[in-house]
Amino acid sequence: MKANEKQLIYTLLKTADAYECGYTRDKFASMPEFEDDVETEVQMSGSNPNMTNNVSHNLTNNASHNITQESIPNMTQDSTISPLSLDELNAKILRCTRCGLARTRNNVVPGMGVQNPEVLVVGEGPGHDEDMQGLPFVGKAGVLLDRMLAAIGLDRKTNCYIANIVKCRPPENRNPFPDEQSACFSFLEAQIHILKPKMILCMGKIAIEKITGQSIAITQKHGEFFEYNGIPVMPTYHPSALLRNEELKRPAWEDLKKFKKRLDEIRAN
Repeated sequence: MKANEKQLIYTLLKTADAYECGYTRDKFASMPEFEDDVETEVQMSGSNPNMTNNVSHNLTNNASHNITQESIPNMTQDSTISPLSLDELNAKILRCTRCGLARTRNNVVPGMGVQNPEVLVVGEGPGHDEDMQGLPFVGKAGVLLDRMLAAIGLDRKTNCYIANIVKCRPPENRNPFPDEQSACFSFLEAQIHILKPKMILCMGKIAIEKITGQSIAITQKHGEFFEYNGIPVMPTYHPSALLRNEELKRPAWEDLKKFKKRLDEIRAN
């Protein structure tokens, strides 16, 4: 395949990815350098001497599918996609049918909070109350979350944004399946890209594992700092776990104090 054909395919993929996510992800930030493929001579007993050239020609045509710059509207080699606003992104989330959760939901729950938050709070997914109201953390766990945030000077109305790994309620409040998380995660990536929070607070195991891409035991790693694209991330216990087991409230409070200390350090710089 020729270098210019590779460039066109790369640009097509970059544009499709940006339209899907609402912004250009880092992996597409710059155009790599492409070179023409070096044709190798294949010798086969009894084969047609023109076979190698014919196969190479057919593969090139099939791979490029006659893609030309003119066939990709409004695109140039250096094209970028203007990022969506938060409202535009959330409108896109509300229309999502990427996974089976779309068939069982009552409402999509994109998220809520201020548009320039210091902190992004990430849960795993909506529950019954959230599904009915279309808002995150509004049930009993949400009331407790608001109290936890208030204890360290945070509030969804002034300096936080609250979202989830998946935007639709899993039936019976089960954990979202890996394929459901994967189908939805680019929305959270786009929210982080738009919001640019100073820190991220992950509520529970599923949130921290998806954010970091690591297998994490929340009982061992709560209160520790990780990183997402240069943003400090801390996991703590999900409020619903605290409602089930009050003995977890003390370690969760210690986590929150550590989180506030780091946030104060960031604010001071």
